[in-house]
Amino acid sequence: MIDPASLGRHLHDLRAGRGLALSALAEAAGVSVSMLSAIERGEKTPTIVVLSRIADGLGLPVSRLLADLETGRVIVRRAAEQDHIAEPGGWHRTVLTPVVPGVNFEWIRTTLPPGCDAGAFPAYAPGSHEFVAVESGELCLGVGDAEYILAAGDSVYFPADVGHSYANRTGKPCVYFVAALIMRSRSAG
Repeated sequence: MIDPASLGRHLHDLRAGRGLALSALAEAAGVSVSMLSAIERGEKTPTIVVLSRIADGLGLPVSRLLADLETGRVIVRRAAEQDHIAEPGGWHRTVLTPVVPGVNFEWIRTTLPPGCDAGAFPAYAPGSHEFVAVESGELCLGVGDAEYILAAGDSVYFPADVGHSYANRTGKPCVYFVAALIMRSRSAG
């Protein structure tokens, strides 16, 4: 298990060793200064995508960023430690998975309010995968040029190396889970 305080100290030392201000690394990594600061203080545990961005900003592979930080094989992420992200348009994501060195996997619970379009997402690198399962409501999933309507209990798999989108076109909330195996950060646009 990676101790957030140890990760924060290690990240701070790497940044300081390169003579980078917090704002410079945040800009290079594409993460907010407040997020980076909270990680360095050990107050937040970043997702693998955020860790990958920080590593890229430092010019390091993720494995080097996490070197010597793993202290056990079982990693527990308590509900209070999960990242809750309120997105524009009223939808909400909760990142359920802990960060595991060398494993580019995320499990996310998303709630789309009635009539909410979460927008289009760019493709991940080849070899990436997404699994989606609808818990309640109805989800309109776009994958490339195709569209799929999924009801409660439905699930789908798709290679995540194509653009995709999520929308709720009904008058009731939609709750769904995404399990994503991400080969590296998303491509731009």
